[in-house]
Amino acid sequence: MARILITGSSDGLGLEAGRQLLAQGHGVVLHARNEERAGDAKAALPGCETVVSADVSTLAGMKALAGEIAALGPFDAVIHNVGIGYGGGPSITADGFQRIFAVNVVAPFVLTALTPRPQRLIYLSSEMHAGGNPDLSDPMWEKRRWNGVQAYSDSKLHDTILAIALAERWPGTLVNAVDPGWIATRMGGSSAPGTLDDGARTQVWLAASDAPEAAVTGGYFHNMRQLRACPAAYDKAAQTRLLEYLETITGIPLPQ
Repeated sequence: MARILITGSSDGLGLEAGRQLLAQGHGVVLHARNEERAGDAKAALPGCETVVSADVSTLAGMKALAGEIAALGPFDAVIHNVGIGYGGGPSITADGFQRIFAVNVVAPFVLTALTPRPQRLIYLSSEMHAGGNPDLSDPMWEKRRWNGVQAYSDSKLHDTILAIALAERWPGTLVNAVDPGWIATRMGGSSAPGTLDDGARTQVWLAASDAPEAAVTGGYFHNMRQLRACPAAYDKAAQTRLLEYLETITGIPLPQ
């Protein structure tokens, strides 16, 4: 039995991944933005070990969650599911970060850097990563006219770059990115063709399966098949740029 932490798992794909893992006999720890949502998650999945709560739109919240994770560990796998979509206008966090970038990119980085390294790491990407721009000249959208779809696409490309960069830096850990597909969740909308079961299956498989096809690293997966991410995800200069930028704006070095 594995112990698996899932961030952003009070509902949607994260909660469904928890359900599937629990049904397979694994230990599951969920994460919610606040205590109220944590209570809802615990009620929805009473068999989980616990639900940790922290708002990861701020560095303080990210660090607080990292402390809780470290105290509860070790974990065999972490699924970095937390993320927000592109609806609404631009929003800046208390740290001066654009909110989509903060939650979708900075939070997974900080949690990865500040918590004990598990055997497996899974980062949620999207097919929209292919439209992302790896350029970090204006990641906070201070100079450009706001485009939520582009900001989201950029964030999912950054998540994919992060996963592939970590796979090379940490050869003893299985690190992969997953495109769950267009799924009928609060973020995906009711018209999405994919079900929650479809959307969670691949990250669950990568987190806990003993199948040789799941015991790989540096991959980009969709529907339990390894695909090729867009070329920018494999660009060494883009990987170095992203890691150095995240270390600079957070003040947190990534362990070697």
